[in-house]
Amino acid sequence: MNEVRVRFAPSPTGYLHIGGARTAIYNWLFARKHKGTFILRIEDTDTERSTSESIQGILDGLEWLGITWDEGPYFQSANVGNHRDAASRLLESGHAYRCFCSKEELDAKREMAVRKKRPYKYDRTCRRLDPDESARLAAEGRPHVIRFAVPEGPGSVRFSDIVYGDMERNLEDIEDFVILRSDGTPLYLLSNAVDDIHDGITHVIRGQDGLANTPRQILIYEALGAPIPRFAHMPLTLDLKKQKISKRTHGEVVAVHFYREHGFLPWALVNYLVLLGWHTSDDREFFTRDELIEAFSLEGVSRANSIFNYQPGDKKFFTDPKALSINAHYIRTMPVEELAAYVREELEEAELWNAEYETEKREWFLHVIDLIRARYHTLKDFISHGRAYFSEHYAIEEKALKKNLLRHKELREILPRLADCLDELESWDLVGVEQAVRDFIDGQGLDSGMVINGIRAIVTGQSVGPGLFDCLVAIGREQVVTRLRKTPLIYPPETSA
Repeated sequence: MNEVRVRFAPSPTGYLHIGGARTAIYNWLFARKHKGTFILRIEDTDTERSTSESIQGILDGLEWLGITWDEGPYFQSANVGNHRDAASRLLESGHAYRCFCSKEELDAKREMAVRKKRPYKYDRTCRRLDPDESARLAAEGRPHVIRFAVPEGPGSVRFSDIVYGDMERNLEDIEDFVILRSDGTPLYLLSNAVDDIHDGITHVIRGQDGLANTPRQILIYEALGAPIPRFAHMPLTLDLKKQKISKRTHGEVVAVHFYREHGFLPWALVNYLVLLGWHTSDDREFFTRDELIEAFSLEGVSRANSIFNYQPGDKKFFTDPKALSINAHYIRTMPVEELAAYVREELEEAELWNAEYETEKREWFLHVIDLIRARYHTLKDFISHGRAYFSEHYAIEEKALKKNLLRHKELREILPRLADCLDELESWDLVGVEQAVRDFIDGQGLDSGMVINGIRAIVTGQSVGPGLFDCLVAIGREQVVTRLRKTPLIYPPETSA
């Protein structure tokens, strides 16, 4: 295989959404697999909708995901001159022609087709104009567009898509399409093809919705005498109602920044998005960066549309449960030092970060992260479920409050007595703390489950978590004792009489 050159070419008309991110990831993986070049090109010619904020959002999203580009970002708007030159060459070679038909004339023809219940296709009126007459009208300033002259007669455009296989489109079904507007603005079909030629793109890897454009773009490649790249079209990503996911329909839940803001790890999201439409022969789910590059191939891309299992309104699974599962896997298994950097960002945002976590309390900080991460799905869980390890100010979850505390009024007096016992311990370690608690329970003939669950609820604010005694040792004697002594404060006044 010659040098692979691929590109991701988003339009900066909004945030980077997961469909676009998946396309970028597939291009990036393909380039890395074949030691090729990955180009970032911003197709910003839609001046009314393109914004600098959207451009920055795309760059930030890709950088956060770890999708690095080798060339670019190039901006399509800088190449408009090349697009117009290509249109002129096509005009001169007879592969394009000026069309002087007005909007009103075209609308009338379109309405006639509707009345006759047949599909509309431009009737090539201006294609039959004498070239000298066409040039004269243009010289007079007559408004016109440039249309591509699709070859007439029998024939077809054939190509082999790496994902969808052999494809064919009859020439008679392809309309003479506009490549340059009357104001000199190039249309997507022309500008995209010209830029791909200029950038030496060898493989066009894009969404399945671009498949319909491919025959027309191939005609442009041929007319310009350029080599035709290989095409690979990715299946669409649909919601549970089989509707294509979009910014307009689904809102920010399909935005890359949504996942960053909701505590996803960047590589976990990459791993999840790759699996939306691609799989290995052994259906493997988790990959390191190098493993994924080695395993990836376009032949593994499915033709079937993938399903984004978004469940709106579900507080636990606000997005695809599979995405949360993958994120939880990486939270549990990634090196704790690496995870600590992400947890630090969350603590800083929540104003819970302590500079000592990077100095004298570094070992403790890493130990706590490793201790509590097993049940967490997102980085936000370190702030919500794990808040008691980093702050004196935390809430007791409703389940723990009702089931483990309020239903056992006797804990109002029991836990402060336990606090006195623990305060007298000579050594605050796992063996000593556990022995002291169990001796206290046995010595007073108390129900072990009631006391242990009550301790967990008061000290951590949770009903479940790591081993209780590991938690107590990690939180420390001073905080444990203080919290147990405050137990009476959680009971309503009428129950404390």
